Amino acid sequence: MPSGKRETERKVNTPVNTGPSPNSDERVNNPVEEAEEPARSSGSLHPGCIYAVQKCGVMSSAKSQSIFDLEAKHGAHNYKPLPVALERGEGIFVWDVDGRRYFDFLSAYSAVNQGHRHPKIIEALKTQADRLTLCSRATYSNVLGEYEKFMTNLFGYDKLLPMNSGVEGCESALKLARRWAYDVKRVPENKAEVIFVEGNFWGRSLAAVSSSTDQECYGGFGPFMPGFKVIPYDDPGALEQVLNTNGNNVAAFMVEPIQGEAGVRVPKDGYLRKVAEICQRYNVLLIVDEVQTGLGRTGKRLCSDYENVRPDILILGKALSGGCYPISAVLCDDSIMLNIKPGQHGSTFGGNPLACRIAMAAVRVVEEENLASNAFKMGQLFHQQMHSLPSAIVKAVRGKGLLNAIEINSGYDAWELCIRLLENGLLAKTTHGNKIRFAPPLVIDESQMLEACSVIKHVFQCFT
Repeated sequence: MPSGKRETERKVNTPVNTGPSPNSDERVNNPVEEAEEPARSSGSLHPGCIYAVQKCGVMSSAKSQSIFDLEAKHGAHNYKPLPVALERGEGIFVWDVDGRRYFDFLSAYSAVNQGHRHPKIIEALKTQADRLTLCSRATYSNVLGEYEKFMTNLFGYDKLLPMNSGVEGCESALKLARRWAYDVKRVPENKAEVIFVEGNFWGRSLAAVSSSTDQECYGGFGPFMPGFKVIPYDDPGALEQVLNTNGNNVAAFMVEPIQGEAGVRVPKDGYLRKVAEICQRYNVLLIVDEVQTGLGRTGKRLCSDYENVRPDILILGKALSGGCYPISAVLCDDSIMLNIKPGQHGSTFGGNPLACRIAMAAVRVVEEENLASNAFKMGQLFHQQMHSLPSAIVKAVRGKGLLNAIEINSGYDAWELCIRLLENGLLAKTTHGNKIRFAPPLVIDESQMLEACSVIKHVFQCFT
């Protein structure tokens, strides 16, 4: 694809946000007040703050520093981690190599919904590991069919395609959609298109960055995958316009119900329902990426459940792993799944016995322990507590359930705030510069949430 055309497609006209989304509990400061706020390169903790910096700075630990240096010397420099070296986890807590305990509000990007080392998941792992871990799909196993039945019954689909990572699940969904477009919709050969939204994130493979509007993700990695179009997020009219122009060649529309990596962007109520209706009207598959939002994270089993939307193709990952093994899944009906034949798609590790046992245990924990309900309640508590944050620093607080973000006003350093949180025993990390994502394991209880919120509030209050 010519580079000029690809760059043009990346320039998306994003709708102006005129106020808080009604379902996001978003707080936006007065624009005049923001303009008058003096710029600061970073904050400094007030001497009287009860959560003043403890004598636990990671840079003072030779043991931690040796680990940082080892990775820097021998590993790729494709991440900028927080300066903490972890060695143990349990429930909502993790401990570093010096024995310091932290609230984990990262949850490995929502892969640890069930908490670290949940005993039922660890037991399933150990039991299966003592019998058979891998046999590939060259043979049957006594576990895969059981797993497929369990998942399809629970989520209400005909078939499941087992994969490993979230990006593999998304790539698989796109292949299924294209194959369906050629075999069922009768799109001319090599003309099938997929529509994405600006701010999307589903990985960093070449296909994933081909749909990205983030210069950091796609810059310097072209040429890009053809047949991808990008439209504004939270704009059903933009989807209708594209499909009205060229809907005959569109295979699918792929979307996250809440954009996690983009800073926990919550669309207006009814968005997912509207795009689902538009897709149905134009005979276009709706692919919903619930890798981060699914399995209780936003306060329901699936974030799509808030609007009673049943995607044509559903992608799960992260928490499907129980926080201990890479597992993803693609769910859809026979009319889509059975267009893929032997030799056309596969994975050596996808659906291996160990993964299947872990995934079933992980999902059962979410269901049996009512983690979605707890996420909803604890999310409400989090938002109530965050309303007292200083408006000079905080532009907005938004999210659903236990997938939340605090957007920081310009002039304040979000990364420095994360360092201060770390120094006071809570792990959270920036996304897209000035946004800090807060996503603890769903097993967090009220007293733990209140204690964690106290840390957050005092660090923010002492940062002014």
